[in-house]
Amino acid sequence: MPTALLSVHNKTGLLEFATGLHELGWTLLASGGTARLLRDNNLPVTEVADYTGSPEILGGRVKTLHPAIHGGLLARPTDEDAAQLHEFGWGYIDLVTVNLYPFEQVTARPDCTLAEAIENIDIGGVTLIRAAAKNHARVTLLCDPADYMPTLSALRAGTLTEAHRRTLALKGFALTAAYDRAIYSYLAGEEVLELHGYAGQKLRYGENPHQSAALFTYTPGEGPLGGHVLQGKELSYNNLLDLDAAWRAVVSFERPSIVIVKHLSPCGIASADSLSEAYRLALASDPISAFGGIIASNRPMDEETALLIKDLFVECVIAPGFSSAALEIFAHKKNLRLLDMPNLEITPRFELRSITRGILRQSIDFGDPLATTWQVVSQRAPTDEETRALRFAWKACQHVKSNSIVFAVGEATVGIGGGQPNRVDCVRIAIQRAGERARGAVMASDAFFPFPDSVQVAAEAGITAIIHPGGSVRDADSIAAANAAGIAMLTTGVRHFRH
Repeated sequence: MPTALLSVHNKTGLLEFATGLHELGWTLLASGGTARLLRDNNLPVTEVADYTGSPEILGGRVKTLHPAIHGGLLARPTDEDAAQLHEFGWGYIDLVTVNLYPFEQVTARPDCTLAEAIENIDIGGVTLIRAAAKNHARVTLLCDPADYMPTLSALRAGTLTEAHRRTLALKGFALTAAYDRAIYSYLAGEEVLELHGYAGQKLRYGENPHQSAALFTYTPGEGPLGGHVLQGKELSYNNLLDLDAAWRAVVSFERPSIVIVKHLSPCGIASADSLSEAYRLALASDPISAFGGIIASNRPMDEETALLIKDLFVECVIAPGFSSAALEIFAHKKNLRLLDMPNLEITPRFELRSITRGILRQSIDFGDPLATTWQVVSQRAPTDEETRALRFAWKACQHVKSNSIVFAVGEATVGIGGGQPNRVDCVRIAIQRAGERARGAVMASDAFFPFPDSVQVAAEAGITAIIHPGGSVRDADSIAAANAAGIAMLTTGVRHFRH
């Protein structure tokens, strides 16, 4: 009869899992608090203290640290090891369910004391994880409640393999490594950044054919961007960068939206009542640049929109799902890559960039902080229609390379300029893209105007309202230029550079 040791701080999902083990005929062994929970739910269990003949001591600091436990975990399936266990009256332990004291959560509290932090350094749990992971050829380690039911299903089916146990063991070693890093960082009083990526995909090449490249993911076995590739050619290095830029942009909008990206720069962004209308508006922003681009949707891709997209050459489509009709339409475009995303969440909450002999880390720009207030600084306040367009343009410009300029009508871009060393050139590029559509459009700028020339050039093109952070020593000159042209101008106090 196999034996399972259960010793968990977080008891999520434990009862269902333990019940399943019991029904399969497993013997349950548990430490104090876990054993009480099982007994209270009428599950037969032997407490660790009774099994070892040694009570928990030092206020619970020592529970499972005993040769009877670790001998049962580390013993190999050999006659010699079995005889030695039998000599002491112990048996094999075949499965361990364990998780650790919440050190990071406790130390994240502003009122956490050093004494509290020390008491939340798990010793026994870490030792159980390492012992079970070391002997994964025989022992199954579960240190994540998400693995309980898949493992129980495999046990029921008799399909639990050594490869499965190895995957669980790797998760255990990753957990204890991260746990020790967190303890070191807290006690040392300094933050330590260590990167652990898992091989996700070997890429044909990097930005150019002479550069080697590979994709690494934060979670073993995770797909690109956390999604699932449904069809198409293998994703390239540049595809992945463009997909990331497009996805970050499209999920920032609440209404059905489409973002088209080419070479890391949005060339069309639109929101509408329907996804198909959003696509029409986004494509109209810059149909020439959209050729060979990336299309991102914040709604599941539907048949009507897919029918419109099929006539344009695009590299990839990314969306939180695809209808069966959309998949059938795209199936005729064999090389088109489709990336199905699980949800609209952007994780992690920070981003990293490498520089020579170092790494830069920053939190992701999710838009204006909650306390942000906009101010009308011109003589004329914007109309309701202009305000709606300004809100859209302001959000859109956050995803364009600085110096970012966005012209918008309603909830659609009509001209985008960015990535130039000076702001007025970006205004001119946006005018070139927009043409006559600039007349009556609004303009958003990701940073202040150092000179009034950008406002003057925009006014000549027919822009009626402008939003920007403000804060230049020459703000008064830009405001005067806006007033002279009858332009409504708002400042936000928040900059949104994207280098």
